[in-house]
Amino acid sequence: MKQSAKGQSVTQVFKDLYQYRELITALAWKNIVVRYKQAYLGILWAILKPIMLMLIFTLVRSFVGIETGDIPYPILTFAALLPWIFFQESASEGVNSVTSNSPLIKKIYFPREVFPLTAMVTKLVELAISFIILAGMMIYYKMAPTIYALWVPVIILYTMTVALTISFFGAAINVYYRDMGQALPVALSLLMYGSPVIYPLSLVHQKLIIEQIAGDWSNALYTLYTLNPLAGIIGSFQNVLLKGIPPDLSTIWPGLILTLAILPFSYLFFKRAENWFADVI
Repeated sequence: MKQSAKGQSVTQVFKDLYQYRELITALAWKNIVVRYKQAYLGILWAILKPIMLMLIFTLVRSFVGIETGDIPYPILTFAALLPWIFFQESASEGVNSVTSNSPLIKKIYFPREVFPLTAMVTKLVELAISFIILAGMMIYYKMAPTIYALWVPVIILYTMTVALTISFFGAAINVYYRDMGQALPVALSLLMYGSPVIYPLSLVHQKLIIEQIAGDWSNALYTLYTLNPLAGIIGSFQNVLLKGIPPDLSTIWPGLILTLAILPFSYLFFKRAENWFADVI
């Protein structure tokens, strides 16, 4: 018997997901095999995107000039692209995860949140490969990780939470209105320019907080900017890995509070909508 989302405790949700951990692993492995089955370079395609974007951004930076302090621009950008691409692709594939698994949904019942989680686990494998490239770049630039690198798993967990917040709501909407699956990647591509990927977060702080270039609106605009969870995620990821300093919690709290406020509603919406997935899909 299906249990309503309203009647489920948080503990029960995690118990259910733990019960289906083998299914999540099997589906994630299937996704990886299918995606790269006939690709000559195989899973190495997963790292080509951040590398190519890094090279393009570095070329653009040579024309427009972006101050990055003591950190070489290529590794600063590559470190920004790791959490960004992980978030972007986890959210995009999470939104399409229910509709792309329609045969399973019509045959048997299990918690449908398995599908967005499976999309995320798949991207975790690709993220791990990108970390190897980042480690090689740190060796090349003679950067050694510090104790603050222990923050990385926490930052990745936060990134996963943000992606799931979007995935749950978007996946439910996408079952009924397939435009969602097409519109989200476009929206996230635009959001990249509102996140410190091409430019460092310190540059935004310099312009708005120190130089007050927007006048009386500067502080409010900076707060609005940090409501984007990726601002704090990317800035903190660069801090703990490349700069050897702790994450700037003042840039994390606005987006974290917003995410934690929206996540329960996103999940409840998904659970309420899943009762009709098999009928609509």
